[in-house]
Amino acid sequence: MSKGILLINKSAGSTSFRIVSQLRRLLHIDKIGHAGTLDPFATGVMVMLIGREFTRRSDEFLSSDKEYRATLHLGVCTDSYDIDGAVTSQSSLVPTLEQIQIALQAFQGQVSQIPPMFSAKKIQGKKLYDLARKGIEIQRQSVWVQLKTTLLSYAYPELEIQVACSKGTYIRALAHDLGQMLGCGAHLSALTRLRSGPYLLENCLDQKRLSDPDCDLEPYLLKGI
Repeated sequence: MSKGILLINKSAGSTSFRIVSQLRRLLHIDKIGHAGTLDPFATGVMVMLIGREFTRRSDEFLSSDKEYRATLHLGVCTDSYDIDGAVTSQSSLVPTLEQIQIALQAFQGQVSQIPPMFSAKKIQGKKLYDLARKGIEIQRQSVWVQLKTTLLSYAYPELEIQVACSKGTYIRALAHDLGQMLGCGAHLSALTRLRSGPYLLENCLDQKRLSDPDCDLEPYLLKGI
């Protein structure tokens, strides 16, 4: 029976559930999970756990730190803090590069972050995004996360950053908070997970390969973990 870890580069527009379905069809096994989901618009590393021996260890993999490349769209806020949300406000303010560099200093080291309403986080047994979709917003407790944020490029309205972070970090919330600090607002328009724990994007199998019914995944399974 197939078992192990399979590294997949998730395609934009797909879902984590879609990857699980594709793998079940190819491997003929039901016990398949993952170590951290990605939103449909996002791409990059998905650590897929194949077989009961590995799905039982999901908490071990979920606790890993992660690294992302993110594109922020300045001047536009959305209710979900990302490109899939409804626009809530717009601004014509154009921050300077120096203002951005100064603002990014607040997103280094230990940072307090409030989870977004559009998230799978549960409060009193209810997922926040279920409440958000009903137009309900509730108070959320802030959490401490560890960040290392690097400026990659800036050409208004797009700002590209790289973020190494601890578990539980919401890059959408970081985008929103940075936009608020700059005074222009912002949302997350693109996201790629570059690393999950020790697993790197360059070692991932492209999700498009899973559409091939003859794709042999056995050579790509990491078993001695």
